[in-house]
Amino acid sequence: MTYTKENFNNTFKEKINTINTALDTYIPIQNEIPEIIYDSMRYSIFAGGKRLRPILMMACYEALGGHGDEIIPFACAIEMIHTYSLIHDDLPTMDNDDFRRGKPTNHKVYGEAVALLAGDALLNLAFETMITAAKKYPQIPCLDALDIIAKASGTRGMIGGQTMDLLSENKDIDINTLQYIHENKTAAMICAAVKAGAAMAQASIEEIQIVERFGYCLGMAFQIQDDILDVISTTEQLGKPIHSDIKNHKSTYVSIVGLEESKQYVEKLSKEASDALHTLTNHTLTNHILQENGHFLLSLTKYLMHRSY
Repeated sequence: MTYTKENFNNTFKEKINTINTALDTYIPIQNEIPEIIYDSMRYSIFAGGKRLRPILMMACYEALGGHGDEIIPFACAIEMIHTYSLIHDDLPTMDNDDFRRGKPTNHKVYGEAVALLAGDALLNLAFETMITAAKKYPQIPCLDALDIIAKASGTRGMIGGQTMDLLSENKDIDINTLQYIHENKTAAMICAAVKAGAAMAQASIEEIQIVERFGYCLGMAFQIQDDILDVISTTEQLGKPIHSDIKNHKSTYVSIVGLEESKQYVEKLSKEASDALHTLTNHTLTNHILQENGHFLLSLTKYLMHRSY
């Protein structure tokens, strides 16, 4: 089965709606004190993100034979972690951005102190959500998924990449340092999303290795495409100011190797991600697992690599 554009868009929207509905149940709307912290958390969590990481997790879980709602708490948790990182990333002490997804950043609306606490609260809620689910579903390897996500979001993953990113500002860094930043700041959490989904589906070691390769290639391509869009896109398309990397004196793939070579590398990584999925799709045939979500993942990969925002 090959996904048409309409089929892909419909499936993509369905998964976004599933995640949004679940997220709405985790963060109170009213009757909770102090109200401002929940307002701040909801402001950023419902600011219009693509829900890439939870959708990848759900799709990998389903492609490898998982079924049921057990994956939903973990999909929501990884989105909470991603959102907390964006709130903190936008703070004046970090990138000092005024807009995110076309809206004022959290600290511009609620102040720096509340924004900082909202990020902290989302991180804590993410782990509370996963632990509660692990206790509820003892028959599923929830702790494996929790372990994958915790490591990817820590100092040997996202936080490590963000730290190196800060240390590299106003410096001429080499491609190896930039590779480290992208691998950890961005690719680690995308890779964690698909690995966690595979783990929850009780995939084989071989299948998890294939999924890990897919996640790495997709995560790297996604970040390099971001570097490209910061140069060639518009503020209206991105929902945030363009040339922010230049403003923050950050090295990117475009600044180090040039625009055309960066585009070529995105295409190369995209092909490698697709090749990994083709291998996975063929492998799942031997286990009589339906391939629809494998094809959805292929379509999602193409969509992400050719996006304009």
